[in-house]
Order: sequence, then C-alpha cells, then structure tokens
Amino acid sequence: MSEPVQFPLAAVVGADDLKLALCLTAIDPKIGGVLIEGPRGMAKSTLARGLADLLGDGPFVTLPLGATEERLVGTLDLDAALGQGQARFSPGVLAHADGGVLYVDEVNLLPDPLVDLLLDVAASGTNRIERDGISHRHAARFVLIGTMNPEEGELRPQLLDRFGLNVALDGLPAPEARQQIIRRRLAFDSDPEAFRGQWADAQAALRDRCQAARERLAGIALDDQALAWITERCFAAGVDGLRADLVWLRAARAHAAWRGNPAIEEADVEAVAEFALRHRRRSDGAEAPPSAAGGPAPAPDAQGGQGDWGALPPQAVTSAARREVPNWAKKP
Repeated sequence: MSEPVQFPLAAVVGADDLKLALCLTAIDPKIGGVLIEGPRGMAKSTLARGLADLLGDGPFVTLPLGATEERLVGTLDLDAALGQGQARFSPGVLAHADGGVLYVDEVNLLPDPLVDLLLDVAASGTNRIERDGISHRHAARFVLIGTMNPEEGELRPQLLDRFGLNVALDGLPAPEARQQIIRRRLAFDSDPEAFRGQWADAQAALRDRCQAARERLAGIALDDQALAWITERCFAAGVDGLRADLVWLRAARAHAAWRGNPAIEEADVEAVAEFALRHRRRSDGAEAPPSAAGGPAPAPDAQGGQGDWGALPPQAVTSAARREVPNWAKKP
C-alpha cells in the first residue's frame, strides 16, 4: 500500500518559528529533536511530517499510543537463539525509524520510563536489547519530534530538558490567516497531487536550502565568542545543567548555515534563544545565584578541539539496565 500524499511544509500558513526549528533540526540532527506544544487542531503532525521530506528519503514513523516497551525497542526470540545459536531479532519502532523521523504524538501521556528510554536512544543513536544473556544492537539514528497539549498534562522537567528545542504554537490565528489555512486545506483535500505540484518549486527550494546548509555546517566554527554569548545568557536565565548551552550553540551554528553565513553571529544566537530556553527556564522565578567571581558561570572546557565542547561518546542504551524486557495508527 502506497504512502498517503503529504501536505508540503512550504504550503503551511504561519507557524514560522516551528518551521524554522524543524529546518534547523534537519540541518543538524544532533540538536536533539523538537518538542511542539499546542492545542488540538494546530496541524502539529502535518508540520512534523514535512520534516521527513527535508531529510531526504528517510522514513516517517509514528509511535502508536499505548505502545509497550517491547513494541518500541523490538524483541529477541530466545528459542531461536538456543536452538540455532543465533539471536533472532524482531525490529521495533526504533529500528524502523533509523535514518528518518520518529514522531511521538501526545508524548506527555506516555509512561515516564518509556519516554526516558526513547530519549536515551535518540541521544546515543544506538538501541541495544538484552534478555537472558542474549543481546542485539542496531543503529537507531532519527530525529525525534514530540507533540503535547499542556492542558492534558506536563512532562517532568528532567524529560523536558532532553528535547533539544521547544516551540509553542499559537492556538488563535488571526481571521485572515485562518481563511488562508482553510482554503489551502480544502484545495489539498480536493486534489492532493495537483496541490503538491503547485507547491513543488517552493518545497524543492526549501529542501535545497536545508541541504546546502548541511553541507556548509562543518565549516562553521563553534567559536569562543558564540560560546561566551550563550553561556552568559544561560546563566542569567538560571538554567540548570549544560545541555541548554550545547543545544543552543549547535542551533546557532545551524542558523548561521541556514543564512549562508561563514561564522556564528550574535543574530544567530538571538534567533534561536527562545527555542533553547523556553522549556528550561526556572519556573519559580528565582534569580540565578552569583558566581564566586561575580561573573557568569564558566563555560564548558573544550575537549578534542574547537566545536567539541562537552561532547560525550555515544553510549548504547540497554533496556535491561533498567528492567528486563517483559513479554509482552495514530493519526495518519
């Protein structure tokens, strides 16, 4: 059965912040994915599906609601392992998403252990399963896109922080924008192929711009000046930990590549500030404590040369490290 025709990202009305965040994640997947907040009916899934097209031919995989850990990570056939001397692996959602986009709708309604496992694999790029001394590992490199309606429940701060960027959609578009949204949706529903043809040039231009930015990304230094701007702002915002600094730095570099700049400028840092800080600011309104020297918190040490601050080697995720794997479509 063929995949349904997808609404082109270039044709989406408004949502400029989210479209930018998705493009930056397509340029540098190491940013760590995007968490989209907003009420129902805001085309969150349509926007997320548009990201897969920017990444090329990668799959777009949806994690079904009610999915178990076994459905997520896959299973091992122990009888085959004992009888044939080799592990027979049945791939789960993580394996199917390798090289593409993993979309998790209403991520705030998933059990915390499942979210934690999902984020671990997204960060490491490797999924490993162990059961009764039999193990299997496979690549699971994907861009994670999660959506949530805050009215239906929040994510714990520890899990929020694991998402690279966070964007909130405005649930009340102006009348003119609403009319344009409805007209385009009706045109797409009437003849999807003709509508995609109408937007083919704009979509191709967006895809080409992301590809060109990916190619120039490695040539843009993660320099000390950009790091200083970011660490000072993170300290002023009272952000705990250093993940915000790292994500913000990567996002600023991706934004410079998106603009075609050879170096990160302060405008790039400012352009992605809200994406990196929105879900990490202190909610109690407390001011950040002054450092012993009265200045901003020290920046992370450079490890392995310029552009590698705080980098850690990928770690395989073992579901059995937390628990043994038990025996155990969303919106189109």
